[in-house]
Amino acid sequence: MSYCKAIPNIKEADRKVHKEYHDNHYGFPIENDDELFCRLILEINQAGLSWTTILKKQDTFRKAYHNFNIKKVASYREKDFERLMKDEGIIRNRLKINAAIENAKSVLVLQKEHGSFKNWIEKHHPLTKEEWVKLFKKTFRFTGGEIVNEFLMSTGYLPGAHEEGCAVYKKVMKSKPAWAKKNK
Repeated sequence: MSYCKAIPNIKEADRKVHKEYHDNHYGFPIENDDELFCRLILEINQAGLSWTTILKKQDTFRKAYHNFNIKKVASYREKDFERLMKDEGIIRNRLKINAAIENAKSVLVLQKEHGSFKNWIEKHHPLTKEEWVKLFKKTFRFTGGEIVNEFLMSTGYLPGAHEEGCAVYKKVMKSKPAWAKKNK
């Protein structure tokens, strides 16, 4: 099967996990704040690693981080941090784990101020990639240019997840709200 540029040349053994993500998640809008937070944390954890690694660990990340329930993650204490540092099913990086906890706290503030994490993003949309990076660096921890770009592209706020000739492109475009289609 032919994939758009979103699917790199990958080993046959890894193709299934990439195809599932590409065909059903990559570039599609996310309505739920916990799922938006999940995607942000997965993108942060991917830094310096392959996306294949993250895709294969998705289920263990969900279990370790209470299905990315923002309120629960924001309430994590030292014992939770240590539990995560010992969990071989996730990426055990102090900076990334700390970023997940602190970013959950930041999302709670955004939810209080804007009604939801999604509303906060949409309030600022559209911005250039550079403006998004500046905003995310001011708001969140461990969010450099590539992390912000992939987070926003993978959630449909920046274009480029799929080429127009990709079979999934039309499906993604149909799933977007009208305002987003104007900014493709």
